[in-house]
Amino acid sequence: MRRAGHVGRSRGQLLFIQWSAPIPLFISAQGSKAATRKLTITAVALQDHISQTLRLHSLAAARPGHPDPRQRWASEDPAPPPVTLAQRLGLVDPPVRRLTGEEWVKVKSRSVHEGDSTQPCVICREEFRLQPQVLLSCSHVFHRACLKSFERFSGRKVCPMCRREQYETRAIHDGARLYREKCAVRIQAWWRGHVTRTWYKEVRRSVPPKNKELRRRFFEAKFQEVNDSLVCSCDTDIEAFLSDIDRSLLSSRNLFRQLEAGHQSGLETEDWEKIQEKAMQREVKDCPICMTPLYASCPGSAPRQILLLSCSHLFHHHCLEAFELFCVEAWPTCPLCRSSYEKKVI
Repeated sequence: MRRAGHVGRSRGQLLFIQWSAPIPLFISAQGSKAATRKLTITAVALQDHISQTLRLHSLAAARPGHPDPRQRWASEDPAPPPVTLAQRLGLVDPPVRRLTGEEWVKVKSRSVHEGDSTQPCVICREEFRLQPQVLLSCSHVFHRACLKSFERFSGRKVCPMCRREQYETRAIHDGARLYREKCAVRIQAWWRGHVTRTWYKEVRRSVPPKNKELRRRFFEAKFQEVNDSLVCSCDTDIEAFLSDIDRSLLSSRNLFRQLEAGHQSGLETEDWEKIQEKAMQREVKDCPICMTPLYASCPGSAPRQILLLSCSHLFHHHCLEAFELFCVEAWPTCPLCRSSYEKKVI
């Protein structure tokens, strides 16, 4: 059986066919028709194989770097060409059989067991990180860009590690997954270190050390802080500070009273007249707070204002304001009946 080999190259190169035995240039008169027919079929099959190979090479050269989008994630290799007549007759070696899904699972398991994705890329000696990577059918892993560059500059499709030819490739993301896990571990380690350092600083501020020298320095620092705080408090005007607090408290209470008065429904004039009549029927002459006459005035001063509450009790205006100022409750109540009130000057 004659054997044929072919090599497909770029422009300007020929396709060579080598035979194990020389091809006879003529057929003797004694040759049978079967031999002639067999030779004709062989020549046609080889010619068809050569033409199809050249057409595939021209298409690949016309559109470099454009794989089938349907196989972008499933496979990095184009679909295998159809089997030619020469390959069916055994004149040319058939194309390499593509690996099945189970075989790819075994290849991936072998690559994971060897830890190829955890090591740097063999070609560029850099980590994979988030860059695209490919898995070869020989279980070796490379950067996609590095493998393409190696194939382009070497002129052969051969594995850079084991020198296996006619390999298949698959896109994987093990390097990106490991890189994300490594980044997460670094972030967690940094955060745990930050929490531990913060906790240790707080402990050093509050817990005295056991060493005598460090313990003495610790209490000296504490005493110094106490002395500084005392000096700062002595320099501050206490009376002015308390006056500011009283003014702020008074303004806050006035604001609360205004809000309460706005939310409460105001009493009408007739209601106030009834309340005043009820207060007059009681014949109260002294202020329940200061125990002085309601209608008496100090010599040389203006008469005191009298407030009528909605609960029909009478008080001096200044006495009720002082009572409200020192009242602990947010909403003051009547000093006598302990009920919420509205007030009116009479």
